[in-house]
Amino acid sequence: MFDASTLGTFIAVVIGLFLIPGPAVLLVVSRTVQGGRNVGVMTGLGIAAGDFLHTLFAAVGLSAVLMTSALAFSAVKYVGAAYLIYLGIRAVMEKPAMDQPAAAALPAATPIAPGKAFLQAIPAELLNPKTALFFLAFMPQFVHPERGSTFAQFAVLGLIFVALSSLYSTLLALSIRPLGRLIGRLAWLKRWQGKIVGTIFIALGLKVAAQQR
Repeated sequence: MFDASTLGTFIAVVIGLFLIPGPAVLLVVSRTVQGGRNVGVMTGLGIAAGDFLHTLFAAVGLSAVLMTSALAFSAVKYVGAAYLIYLGIRAVMEKPAMDQPAAAALPAATPIAPGKAFLQAIPAELLNPKTALFFLAFMPQFVHPERGSTFAQFAVLGLIFVALSSLYSTLLALSIRPLGRLIGRLAWLKRWQGKIVGTIFIALGLKVAAQQR
Protein backbone atom coordinates (compact mmCIF):
# COMPACT_ATOMS: atom_id res chain seq x y z
CA MET A 1 0.00 0.00 0.00
CA PHE A 2 2.81 2.41 0.92
CA ASP A 3 6.43 2.40 -0.18
CA ALA A 4 9.31 3.17 2.17
CA SER A 5 9.80 6.68 0.73
CA THR A 6 6.17 7.68 1.31
CA LEU A 7 6.12 6.37 4.87
CA GLY A 8 9.49 7.93 5.65
CA THR A 9 8.38 11.33 4.40
CA PHE A 10 5.10 11.10 6.30
CA ILE A 11 6.83 10.19 9.56
CA ALA A 12 9.33 13.04 9.05
CA VAL A 13 6.46 15.53 8.59
CA VAL A 14 4.70 14.26 11.71
CA ILE A 15 7.86 14.47 13.82
CA GLY A 16 8.51 17.98 12.49
CA LEU A 17 4.96 18.94 13.44
CA PHE A 18 5.58 17.75 16.98
CA LEU A 19 8.87 19.65 17.22
CA ILE A 20 7.12 22.98 16.61
CA PRO A 21 5.36 23.65 19.95
CA GLY A 22 1.65 24.23 19.59
CA PRO A 23 -1.46 24.09 21.79
CA ALA A 24 -1.21 20.31 22.28
CA VAL A 25 2.41 20.38 23.43
CA LEU A 26 1.81 23.34 25.75
CA LEU A 27 -1.25 21.59 27.20
CA VAL A 28 0.74 18.43 27.99
CA VAL A 29 3.59 20.45 29.51
CA SER A 30 1.34 22.66 31.62
CA ARG A 31 -0.75 19.73 32.88
CA THR A 32 2.41 17.81 33.79
CA VAL A 33 3.88 20.78 35.64
CA GLN A 34 0.64 21.40 37.53
CA GLY A 35 -0.56 17.86 38.19
CA GLY A 36 2.39 15.50 37.77
CA ARG A 37 3.37 12.82 35.30
CA ASN A 38 0.13 10.80 35.47
CA VAL A 39 -1.93 13.85 34.59
CA GLY A 40 0.50 14.69 31.77
CA VAL A 41 0.35 11.18 30.34
CA MET A 42 -3.46 11.10 30.45
CA THR A 43 -3.56 14.51 28.78
CA GLY A 44 -1.37 13.12 26.00
CA LEU A 45 -3.63 10.10 25.59
CA GLY A 46 -6.63 12.42 25.37
CA ILE A 47 -4.87 14.34 22.62
CA ALA A 48 -4.21 11.04 20.82
CA ALA A 49 -7.93 10.21 21.10
CA GLY A 50 -8.69 13.55 19.47
CA ASP A 51 -6.22 12.69 16.71
CA PHE A 52 -8.05 9.39 16.19
CA LEU A 53 -11.32 11.27 15.65
CA HIS A 54 -9.51 13.54 13.16
CA THR A 55 -8.44 10.34 11.38
CA LEU A 56 -12.02 9.10 11.08
CA PHE A 57 -13.24 12.44 9.73
CA ALA A 58 -10.41 12.59 7.19
CA ALA A 59 -10.89 8.99 6.07
CA VAL A 60 -14.61 9.46 5.47
CA GLY A 61 -14.57 12.94 3.95
CA LEU A 62 -11.28 13.37 2.13
CA SER A 63 -11.23 9.91 0.58
CA ALA A 64 -14.25 11.00 -1.48
CA VAL A 65 -12.63 14.34 -2.43
CA LEU A 66 -9.46 12.74 -3.76
CA MET A 67 -11.43 10.41 -6.00
CA THR A 68 -13.25 13.25 -7.76
CA SER A 69 -10.66 14.83 -10.02
CA ALA A 70 -7.03 15.70 -10.63
CA LEU A 71 -7.96 19.34 -9.97
CA ALA A 72 -9.15 18.52 -6.45
CA PHE A 73 -5.97 16.56 -5.81
CA SER A 74 -3.78 19.42 -7.06
CA ALA A 75 -5.64 22.01 -4.99
CA VAL A 76 -5.19 20.02 -1.79
CA LYS A 77 -1.56 19.25 -2.65
CA TYR A 78 -0.48 22.84 -3.26
CA VAL A 79 -2.32 24.21 -0.22
CA GLY A 80 -0.53 21.67 1.94
CA ALA A 81 2.84 22.35 0.33
CA ALA A 82 2.42 26.11 0.71
CA TYR A 83 1.55 25.76 4.38
CA LEU A 84 4.54 23.52 5.02
CA ILE A 85 6.84 26.07 3.42
CA TYR A 86 5.17 28.87 5.40
CA LEU A 87 5.75 26.99 8.66
CA GLY A 88 9.36 26.41 7.66
CA ILE A 89 10.02 30.07 6.83
CA ARG A 90 8.35 31.19 10.07
CA ALA A 91 10.46 28.76 12.10
CA VAL A 92 13.67 29.91 10.38
CA MET A 93 12.86 33.60 10.90
CA GLU A 94 11.71 33.29 14.50
CA LYS A 95 14.12 34.69 17.06
CA PRO A 96 14.92 32.32 19.95
CA ALA A 97 13.80 33.47 23.39
CA MET A 98 17.14 32.78 25.06
CA ASP A 99 16.42 34.56 28.31
CA GLN A 100 12.76 33.72 28.73
CA PRO A 101 12.02 31.15 31.45
CA ALA A 102 10.30 28.05 30.10
CA ALA A 103 7.46 28.41 32.58
CA ALA A 104 6.61 31.87 31.27
CA ALA A 105 5.36 30.42 27.99
CA LEU A 106 3.00 27.96 29.66
CA PRO A 107 -0.69 28.67 30.08
CA ALA A 108 -1.94 28.73 33.64
CA ALA A 109 -3.67 25.52 34.73
CA THR A 110 -5.21 24.43 38.00
CA PRO A 111 -4.60 20.92 39.40
CA ILE A 112 -6.84 18.33 37.76
CA ALA A 113 -7.59 14.60 38.06
CA PRO A 114 -6.04 12.35 35.35
CA GLY A 115 -9.44 11.19 34.06
CA LYS A 116 -10.71 14.74 33.72
CA ALA A 117 -7.46 15.78 32.04
CA PHE A 118 -8.01 13.01 29.46
CA LEU A 119 -11.58 14.10 28.71
CA GLN A 120 -10.68 17.79 28.46
CA ALA A 121 -7.78 17.08 26.08
CA ILE A 122 -10.02 15.43 23.46
CA PRO A 123 -12.02 18.54 22.43
CA ALA A 124 -8.90 20.68 22.84
CA GLU A 125 -7.17 18.60 20.17
CA LEU A 126 -10.26 18.41 17.97
CA LEU A 127 -10.29 22.23 17.91
CA ASN A 128 -6.51 22.50 17.42
CA PRO A 129 -6.11 24.33 14.08
CA LYS A 130 -2.59 23.00 13.49
CA THR A 131 -3.79 19.40 13.71
CA ALA A 132 -6.88 20.08 11.62
CA LEU A 133 -4.73 21.64 8.89
CA PHE A 134 -2.44 18.61 8.95
CA PHE A 135 -5.28 16.19 8.38
CA LEU A 136 -7.06 18.37 5.82
CA ALA A 137 -4.08 19.64 3.83
CA PHE A 138 -1.08 17.40 4.44
CA MET A 139 -2.34 13.86 4.84
CA PRO A 140 -3.93 13.71 1.36
CA GLN A 141 -0.44 14.23 -0.13
CA PHE A 142 0.44 10.68 0.90
CA VAL A 143 -2.73 8.99 -0.34
CA HIS A 144 -2.72 7.53 -3.86
CA PRO A 145 -6.01 6.12 -5.24
CA GLU A 146 -4.15 3.82 -7.63
CA ARG A 147 -2.62 1.98 -4.66
CA GLY A 148 -5.92 0.75 -3.26
CA SER A 149 -8.68 1.94 -0.95
CA THR A 150 -8.21 5.61 -0.06
CA PHE A 151 -10.19 5.03 3.14
CA ALA A 152 -7.74 2.32 4.21
CA GLN A 153 -4.75 4.53 3.37
CA PHE A 154 -6.14 7.42 5.41
CA ALA A 155 -6.84 5.03 8.28
CA VAL A 156 -3.31 3.60 8.26
CA LEU A 157 -1.66 7.03 8.12
CA GLY A 158 -3.96 8.33 10.83
CA LEU A 159 -3.20 5.42 13.13
CA ILE A 160 0.53 6.01 12.59
CA PHE A 161 -0.03 9.64 13.57
CA VAL A 162 -2.00 8.58 16.68
CA ALA A 163 0.73 6.10 17.71
CA LEU A 164 3.47 8.71 17.28
CA SER A 165 1.39 11.31 19.12
CA SER A 166 0.84 8.95 22.06
CA LEU A 167 4.52 8.05 22.22
CA TYR A 168 5.70 11.65 21.93
CA SER A 169 3.32 13.06 24.54
CA THR A 170 4.07 10.22 26.98
CA LEU A 171 7.82 10.71 26.64
CA LEU A 172 7.32 14.46 27.00
CA ALA A 173 5.34 14.06 30.23
CA LEU A 174 7.89 11.61 31.66
CA SER A 175 10.94 13.68 30.79
CA ILE A 176 9.94 17.33 31.28
CA ARG A 177 12.17 17.95 34.29
CA PRO A 178 15.37 16.19 33.08
CA LEU A 179 14.75 17.49 29.56
CA GLY A 180 14.45 21.04 30.88
CA ARG A 181 17.79 20.74 32.64
CA LEU A 182 19.44 19.29 29.53
CA ILE A 183 18.12 21.97 27.17
CA GLY A 184 19.20 24.62 29.67
CA ARG A 185 22.76 23.42 29.20
CA LEU A 186 22.56 23.29 25.40
CA ALA A 187 22.34 26.98 24.54
CA TRP A 188 23.24 26.32 20.92
CA LEU A 189 20.14 24.12 20.54
CA LYS A 190 17.87 27.04 21.47
CA ARG A 191 19.56 29.20 18.84
CA TRP A 192 19.42 26.66 16.01
CA GLN A 193 16.39 24.44 16.62
CA GLY A 194 14.04 26.76 14.73
CA LYS A 195 16.34 26.96 11.72
CA ILE A 196 16.86 23.19 11.67
CA VAL A 197 13.15 22.37 11.89
CA GLY A 198 12.27 25.17 9.47
CA THR A 199 14.72 23.90 6.86
CA ILE A 200 13.22 20.40 7.15
CA PHE A 201 9.71 21.78 6.65
CA ILE A 202 10.69 23.86 3.62
CA ALA A 203 12.37 20.83 2.03
CA LEU A 204 9.31 18.66 2.70
CA GLY A 205 7.01 21.34 1.29
CA LEU A 206 9.00 21.45 -1.93
CA LYS A 207 8.92 17.64 -2.10
CA VAL A 208 5.16 17.63 -1.67
CA ALA A 209 4.70 20.31 -4.34
CA ALA A 210 6.71 18.22 -6.81
CA GLN A 211 4.75 15.03 -6.06
CA GLN A 212 2.71 13.58 -8.88
CA ARG A 213 -0.78 12.11 -8.58
